[in-house]
Amino acid sequence: MIVDNTDLKILSLLQEDGKMTMKEVASRLDITITPVYERIRRMEDDGIIQQYRAIVDMEKLGFEFMVFCEVSLLSHSLEYIMEFTHAIEEVKEVVECYHIAGPYDYLLKVIVKTMDDYQHFVLSRLSTLNNIGKVQSMFVLNQVLEPRMEKLIMG
Repeated sequence: MIVDNTDLKILSLLQEDGKMTMKEVASRLDITITPVYERIRRMEDDGIIQQYRAIVDMEKLGFEFMVFCEVSLLSHSLEYIMEFTHAIEEVKEVVECYHIAGPYDYLLKVIVKTMDDYQHFVLSRLSTLNNIGKVQSMFVLNQVLEPRMEKLIMG
């Protein structure tokens, strides 16, 4: 699929506000509603727009502790990689997981309420998984920049 500049502008607007109506998008781009609808539908059908979701302020829900946790496995067989992947999907504290290259195998984004909750996560959840080698934790002091894909899209 070819994505043109208008498609990129539509994506940028929807990332800014996923609840923006077709009419609002059309008005901001100074085009009619029909092409906006058709472009959005095409990008949804082609999988460029995968889903719409609410971004939640976790601190307002009491989850004030964010940790990036690097994990290396003892063995890198397909069986152990698949086992880890399936197991980590079930761990509620892990909100994102990336299989990475480098000195560690996985990067986990963990959100909990307190340091005690994180200690419980490491001791009762993470350490009980098979094949865990090394774990390195990085505690987030402050989020400086929130995800902003429009910077990539629009330059």
